[in-house]
Amino acid sequence: MVKLDGGPFLMGTDFPSGFLADGEGPIRKVTVDPFYIDVHPVTNQQFEEFVRATGYSTEAERFGWSFVFQGHIPPERYDELVDQTVLGAGWWCKVAGSDWRHPEGPDSGIGARADHPVVQVSWNDAVEYCKWSGKRLPTEGEWEFAARGGLEQKLYPWGDELTPGGKHLCNIWQGEFPSTDLAEDGYSAPAPVKAFEPNGYGLYSVAGNTWEWCSDWFDPAHHVIATRNNPVGQLAGSARVMKGGSYLCHHSYCNRYRVAARTSNTPDSATTNIGFRCVRDVSSSLPDNTLNV
Repeated sequence: MVKLDGGPFLMGTDFPSGFLADGEGPIRKVTVDPFYIDVHPVTNQQFEEFVRATGYSTEAERFGWSFVFQGHIPPERYDELVDQTVLGAGWWCKVAGSDWRHPEGPDSGIGARADHPVVQVSWNDAVEYCKWSGKRLPTEGEWEFAARGGLEQKLYPWGDELTPGGKHLCNIWQGEFPSTDLAEDGYSAPAPVKAFEPNGYGLYSVAGNTWEWCSDWFDPAHHVIATRNNPVGQLAGSARVMKGGSYLCHHSYCNRYRVAARTSNTPDSATTNIGFRCVRDVSSSLPDNTLNV
């Protein structure tokens, strides 16, 4: 983990090509207290340690199925594996036997993906991991403060240009969504958590790769109902905030890999592009691998 000193920052965006219905704006000055945050999303190896220590069974395992992106299902097995698809988002397929150990279905595995972000974990699963590790999920305000890396009102953790000098700095979709991913950034699925350069605070994978759960309930009126000091939003709801975008984000339909962008999902949902990272209060005891920045 790294320690961030917190303080005031400009949260949100008025980006003209953003998603007004998501409540991305307006820009407002908020303050967060100091906190520690994981330098990268929780990995398969870390989550496996949790499961081994506790015997925890994720919601996808208990349900017996989860959502898998269509492009990751073997074409010859599609009719056999896919029970149904999501209305209006047919690229999401309900696949029996998909869970964190088998992200793309029963034929897949994580044997070579120890350093990849764990996926197929619901918000509820993430909270259980946090309890075990003595941490918690970040608030949306904490997450955005950290992801900005000390920059003010930039679109991305590194600035305003998506590919400066033609260089890819995150794992998102290139091509025509959802049929053709050119994988020009090197990946067409979740990448290792340190595949790209960290931001100014030393944090990896805060743009693209996998969505990250936050503790807040989602509401488009977040800027109205949240306080300006340590904002947490509404006290109840039906969906939780997710930040950061994923490897499936594309400018044609979901350019939510921007720092201020936000979306949501129900707390029991799990997919191949949702993960999480943890934070810890400064007043809490700290692990030996904690750094100060």
